[in-house]
Amino acid sequence: MNVLEAIRNRRSIRKYLSKPVEREKLEAILEAGRWAPSASNKQPWHFVVVTKEEKRKALADAHPYGRFMAESPVVIVVLGDSERHPKYYLADPHNAVMNMLLAAYAHDLGTCWMGVRDTDIEPKFRDLLNIPKSLRVICCISIGYHEVERDSTRRQLDEIVRWESY
Repeated sequence: MNVLEAIRNRRSIRKYLSKPVEREKLEAILEAGRWAPSASNKQPWHFVVVTKEEKRKALADAHPYGRFMAESPVVIVVLGDSERHPKYYLADPHNAVMNMLLAAYAHDLGTCWMGVRDTDIEPKFRDLLNIPKSLRVICCISIGYHEVERDSTRRQLDEIVRWESY
């Protein structure tokens, strides 16, 4: 699959089939995250893979915009590690997330990322998953076989791009 095609066609999916996601596909998605760009190659990320229904439902209950996590067969919670990089531990994990979203799309899986950091959701996730205080909960990703395809539009380049100065 062409990477530009994947970037253009991947959409956030919020309705999933109950079909489980194969372990090999999950490992390929996590591997894509592992190879994301990282400031000074510090790789300040950790991933918690949640497949147990009870735990996914608890995460869904804790996240007002992520209720569909209860139906997605997999949730990956993305953490930032300030000990690995004190300056970019909040930013670099997002690079890993984008790689994982594209890898999931390449495996015919739907995804939706949801923010967690700096919200009242973060301590709830921390408690539910026993996350050490030294790590930040950046976001989470629902993953599964999608029930529906989605379409979307984007603003035109001339609305968002300036050359040489604003």
